[in-house]
Amino acid sequence: MIGGGNGGNGGSKKRHRVGSNSRLSSTAAVIDSSRLDGTLTEGSHKPLPTSSIRRSNSRHSFLPIASSVPNGFNDPNTADVILRLYLDQSSPFDSDDSETVVAVDSTSEFEIYLHSSVLRRSKYFSALLSDRWKKDSGEVDYYRFNLAVTAASKALELLPIALELLFEDCVTACVRYLEAVPWTEEEEIIVLSIIPLLRDEESVELLARVSPPKSDLSEEMLHGLILTAIHNHPNMAFAKAFVAKLLRDFSSRESARRVLDKSFETSLKVVKESLEEYSSPDFRGDHNETEAIQRLNLHTAMTNGRHLLWLIERMIELRVADTAVKEWSEQTSFTADLQRAFRDDAWRNIVPGLPAVVLRCTCKLANAVASGVILASRQVRMKMVKDWLPVLIVCKDNVTPMLTNHKSLYLELEETFLKIISTLPMSEAQELLQQCLSFSTRNVEDCPHLVSAFTTWFRRANRQLPEMYDDLLGE
Repeated sequence: MIGGGNGGNGGSKKRHRVGSNSRLSSTAAVIDSSRLDGTLTEGSHKPLPTSSIRRSNSRHSFLPIASSVPNGFNDPNTADVILRLYLDQSSPFDSDDSETVVAVDSTSEFEIYLHSSVLRRSKYFSALLSDRWKKDSGEVDYYRFNLAVTAASKALELLPIALELLFEDCVTACVRYLEAVPWTEEEEIIVLSIIPLLRDEESVELLARVSPPKSDLSEEMLHGLILTAIHNHPNMAFAKAFVAKLLRDFSSRESARRVLDKSFETSLKVVKESLEEYSSPDFRGDHNETEAIQRLNLHTAMTNGRHLLWLIERMIELRVADTAVKEWSEQTSFTADLQRAFRDDAWRNIVPGLPAVVLRCTCKLANAVASGVILASRQVRMKMVKDWLPVLIVCKDNVTPMLTNHKSLYLELEETFLKIISTLPMSEAQELLQQCLSFSTRNVEDCPHLVSAFTTWFRRANRQLPEMYDDLLGE
């Protein structure tokens, strides 16, 4: 859509920054003199009535109405050039045949009246209005041209010209059009380069489209997408996969870290509170209401535990699980509630998969520590094993591993805990290894990971170090 009008009161403080007149040549790409009426059409010697100029005189029109100046711009009594401007609503797949007649809404077009004597001062218009454009038969009283805009690129071609000519109505129309249509990435770059040339009131909507109002808007968007994917989206698996890709492709790893940390803390809090309520003595008894509350607590813990596992996987994938590892190692109260819960039988028929979900979260984080993906301090490594080893032992003793993958999960977590123990000082390793005897089986060959861990510890315990190390060890 392109409109025309009087230059009015001149340009704003930004107008003088427009480039030189060499840009006028770009209008050749947007003026189409053959789309509707042919290059030129013969007309009456009489000027058209004023009503025909303002066919779009509707308050709902997308195009502004051009004002007229007696004996000058848009004066139908003296003009000999008619420029019809309209919004081309044709399909982008239509043929571009010059004979095609494009249907347009009358509220999306208007005509302005110009003077060839003025236009001829431009080399472009001088060529356009030359004799070669006239028909052989008959004398032409006025020239008729059609100007259509069908894409943002057209408005972007015309806008710098309108700015340089202080063609205010045309500038307004171009800006309104750009506000309303999609842009390609290349067009967006051009829009950003033109914005400084516009007045503040003209550029505000364009800026709002490309400039975040605050620096953490992207993080808010990511956090909202995560919440939607794990809580509200009907097709959760597809939504999670899409959000996972967005997180992988996001430019700022620190922003992704903050978003995931926030979501992790929220889900962990819900799981902890649910287990705390379930394990609380206040909820013991056979009352129907108590049983319903207990069921709700377990289902809430199970649902948010799955969300927690997905978040941990994303954090490890992006190598931003440092905070999660530290948080997981400081859950003495939570692990105590889990042990109490798993010693009961009530959960078995309600959420039989809850122990596996909790242990998978632990295994993912512990593996990241043991493999060096996350570099955790000695205190964090020790606390992770100390707090979560009892949960593993309770699960092995009280949760029947009906599925093969449960057995493999137990074995993987055992091996991972033993690897972490091997990174601790001898005294701490001694205390924790004694709790790992539950890893043993009737057949010693079935638990090589436990044999290897004790062999390593005893080898170190019996090593004779040179006296030069005594001072370092405080002996």
